[in-house]
Amino acid sequence: MTSAAPENSRNRAAALPKSWNPGEVEADLYEGWVAAGYFTADPASDKPPYSIVLPPPNVTGNLHMGHAFDHTLMDLLTRRKRMQGHEVLWLPGMDHAGIATQSVVEKQLAVDGKTKEDFGRELFVQKVWDWKRESGGAIQGQMRRLGDGVDWSRDRFTMDEGLSRAVQTIFKRLYDAGLIYRAERLVNWSPTLETAISDVEVKYEDVEGELVSLRYGSLNDDEPHVIVATTRVETMLGDTAVAVHPDDERYRALIGTTVYHPITGRQIPIVADDYVDPEFGSGAVKITPAHDPNDFELGLRHELPMPTIMDKTGKIADSGTEFDGMDRFEARAKIRERLAADGRVVAEKRPYVHSVGHSERSGEPIEPRLSMQWWVKVESLAKAAGDAVREGKVTIHPAAQEPRWFEWVDNMHDWCISRQLWWGHRIPIWYGPDGEIVCVGPDERAPEGYVQDPDVLDTWFSSGLWPFSTLGWPDATAELAKFYPTSVLVTGYDILFFWVARMMMFGMFVSDDPAATEGNQGRDPVPFRDVFLHGLIRDEFGRKYSKSKGIGVDPLVWIDEYGADATRFTLARGAQPGSDLSVGPPHVQASRNFITKLFNATKFALMNGAVPGEPPARETLTDADRWILDRLDQVRAEVDSSFDRYEFGKACEALYHFAWDELCDWYLELAKVQFAESGERAASTRIVLGTVLDSVLRLLHPAIPFVTEALWRALTDAGENDSLVVAAWPAAADARPDAVAAQRIADLQKLITEIRRFRSDQGLTDKQKVAAKLNGLDRAGLSGQRGELAALARLTEPGDGFSATAAVEVRLSETTVTVELDTSGAVDFDAERRRLEKDLAAAEKELTATGAKLGNEAFLAKAPDHVVDKIRTRREVAESEVARIGARLTELKELTTS
Repeated sequence: MTSAAPENSRNRAAALPKSWNPGEVEADLYEGWVAAGYFTADPASDKPPYSIVLPPPNVTGNLHMGHAFDHTLMDLLTRRKRMQGHEVLWLPGMDHAGIATQSVVEKQLAVDGKTKEDFGRELFVQKVWDWKRESGGAIQGQMRRLGDGVDWSRDRFTMDEGLSRAVQTIFKRLYDAGLIYRAERLVNWSPTLETAISDVEVKYEDVEGELVSLRYGSLNDDEPHVIVATTRVETMLGDTAVAVHPDDERYRALIGTTVYHPITGRQIPIVADDYVDPEFGSGAVKITPAHDPNDFELGLRHELPMPTIMDKTGKIADSGTEFDGMDRFEARAKIRERLAADGRVVAEKRPYVHSVGHSERSGEPIEPRLSMQWWVKVESLAKAAGDAVREGKVTIHPAAQEPRWFEWVDNMHDWCISRQLWWGHRIPIWYGPDGEIVCVGPDERAPEGYVQDPDVLDTWFSSGLWPFSTLGWPDATAELAKFYPTSVLVTGYDILFFWVARMMMFGMFVSDDPAATEGNQGRDPVPFRDVFLHGLIRDEFGRKYSKSKGIGVDPLVWIDEYGADATRFTLARGAQPGSDLSVGPPHVQASRNFITKLFNATKFALMNGAVPGEPPARETLTDADRWILDRLDQVRAEVDSSFDRYEFGKACEALYHFAWDELCDWYLELAKVQFAESGERAASTRIVLGTVLDSVLRLLHPAIPFVTEALWRALTDAGENDSLVVAAWPAAADARPDAVAAQRIADLQKLITEIRRFRSDQGLTDKQKVAAKLNGLDRAGLSGQRGELAALARLTEPGDGFSATAAVEVRLSETTVTVELDTSGAVDFDAERRRLEKDLAAAEKELTATGAKLGNEAFLAKAPDHVVDKIRTRREVAESEVARIGARLTELKELTTS
């Protein structure tokens, strides 16, 4: 290497800022990548394809930590594959979010005292489009801040023209195949939103209610009667039977008879059904088929009437009682009062804590309600989705989630796809004046005089088409031919069944469609080959994120404070298949510190002339050089293997510890000694260090793209058109690992570590050098490491007045090395004693505090396990410190008295 090369490196080091300030560079770097077209996929490329479709966030949404987690992992996958030579498509888009978006616009109208009905359907829908253009999609700007390397030129929206065509096409095909039908069935009903909602939009919460036991039949104990219990007294207005177990001797004589309904006065039958648990309560159950899922199924079995006694707003209606017109909760109290006055309330248990489903959007308790809706017949579709996994066409990671997948798809109920909204894909069913029904496809027109169904499709219907509709289906596009099936779906395990199952069902349904299979010879007809399921984000105490409870953090706050790289690395480092991730400020601070360490190490390397290149012949390199090159290749192999198995955390952990513990803490320190020498040895070290850093930056780039890009450009003197985004991924080394060099470095590290430990115990500062005699160094094969040992252990050659006051024996791989040290005059015993006594007091205080908590039964009963474990660990550390400091104080006493 010429003398100009180190000087050029120093100039590039000087051009770097004094410290890494992500807020000053991240935005410009990102926009530069986009402008250069690095994220734009080319379907005409002859490179092997790799594709991911972004799970579409709601158009109303903002980037939350779950999004940041998802997006970080997808970006990591696509950036790595791009560097490995694949033609990569990461396709972005947004979901129209029917309920959420309509609610936002309705709330805006309500400010002016208006409702959607004041405008009519067409004008209201136009207002929603106006809102979408003006205010929707804030999350896309936030995605840029995170560093998402998506192909913005292919941004899609579930209501755009192409996707709407796909929705109409598949609806008609399913309808024509007899897989879509209309029926009156029980649904989750939101009285506030006045629509059916999906299971995923129902959140169950424990609430304090009351369990009321009621007497049906005669008030005379000698005449037929039964006792039933309910938490929803108002639903009794829709009771059409009382059910008992067929083997329950208490009610055998009553089966097939009727009892008096205490409010309506109707005689309702007593039926026998295995559904009833004779051990629970009285063993008799009131049956309200139109307002309870289990009662509905029982009602079908026994052909019971199913009167709906609530309207779409949750008010009592058509019951023929004085309670008509009352809100359901008002009616609950009024009916109980009347029953109590009539002597019908046998018992009341309050508070009675039970789980109640609530609408995620509106917050109110949902109402199971019999309603005429459109449904997908899922049996054959679900079987195909299950078989795709059974036959290995789709692989679920981790495999431990497969049983849950099969449990879901093998027992799936028909899917309610209609919603009573105005915003969304309107159901393409038209009704004629004489009851005719026609399904209209995207290139068809309804007959004159026909009226379209007012409902819209469930948002999950259009998002279920996402992997292929976004690529142009039902048309045979170049994108479909190149990138479908997609490579992997990344999502949380919590929506495995709701979204993933629907994409699988639809993907398998169109698997014989030429548009979806053209050009895909040899590829299985599935929407994606792998499904990677990550866990949920929790705070540092293990609590699930909850906006309403103030638990969690906004990722944009972290990006503002610590940078996108630190935020991303925190999430990637904790990601393991199927496992939840606990993160908090200490974790992102550790990531920020790691990035600072990497920045400072690269800047130091540049200041010392490091430059990537082909290292000299192995036999000319030092043990340290050969060791770090071998370790780099071993870590690269480990990282590749982990990423291929979607073990993001394991890969990032390996890179973290290699970069910090081995490269920075050891090799850089050893390199300083080698830099001090002139000639070829220093030149070789500059190349080795530059080459290792070059590879480390490449390996880290998918997780922390911004700082690695800035450092790599400086390290490699990259031109304006060069970028780490499209640089080659590190390949396996040709050389065989040097086991001898590795062992010598391991022995050297152990020897230095033990000497440093002794120095620390003696209270010696890093600046204090100590004269030492090294016995056995030649036998250990470390004679060539004397300079490194002296520099890193802060040792000097023994002089004429050398007098050993202490010795350190270190057992190495082949022999024992004894280090005699002359610490006379180097240790201030009085100062060390004062320091140790202060440390001992602190350790004893910690021991007392942790002992008090662990001895507090009330605290232990309430504290989470991970909190108790942390306290136990703190106590163990304190006990160790007390023992260590006590031993040293005893040793000091002996030294001073002698």
